[in-house]
Amino acid sequence: MEFTTVNVEARKNLDMRTGDTVRVGQKIQEKGKTRIQNFEGIVLARKHGSEQGATFIVRRVVNGMGVEKIFPLFSPIIDNIEIIKRGKTRRSKIYYIRDKAAKEISKRMRMIMMSVGLADEEAKLAPAKEEVVEETPEVEVVAEESTIETVAEEAPVESEEKTEEAK
Repeated sequence: MEFTTVNVEARKNLDMRTGDTVRVGQKIQEKGKTRIQNFEGIVLARKHGSEQGATFIVRRVVNGMGVEKIFPLFSPIIDNIEIIKRGKTRRSKIYYIRDKAAKEISKRMRMIMMSVGLADEEAKLAPAKEEVVEETPEVEVVAEESTIETVAEEAPVESEEKTEEAK
C-alpha cells in the first residue's frame, strides 16, 4: 500500500469543529488494489488541537446502530476530509449525542412495538371471536339467567352452613 505524504499545513488550517458533519475518505487496500471508502458523520470531539498526534471522532448511525471511528488527523491513510455541514455547539466534546441518539432510537422502537403489538392483539382476538361464534350453537342452554342468579345467591349460604357443621 503506497502512502503519499500528508499536506500538514492544509490539515492544520482545516477549520473542522465539533458538531460539523464531515466526509472522511479513507484509503483501504483489498487484494492488492487501493480504494477510497467514505465515512460520513458528525464530529463528536477533536483532541490535541493541531499537534502531531491530533485525532477526531466521527459518529454515524448505520442500520439503527451507532458507529464511531477515531481518525488521526495527520494520517496518510486519510485521503481527504470534506466538511459537508456546519454545526453549532456549545461544548467542545458532544458525547451526550450518544445517549440522545439511544433514547431517540428506543422511543422509535417503542412506537413500532406498540403499533405492531396492537396489530398482533387484534389479529389474535379476531380468530378467537370467530371460534367463539362457531362454538356457541354447540353449547346447550341448561338454565335461564334468572335461575343462575338464584343459584349464585344460594351457594354462599350453603358453604356457610357446611363450615358451621364442620365446627
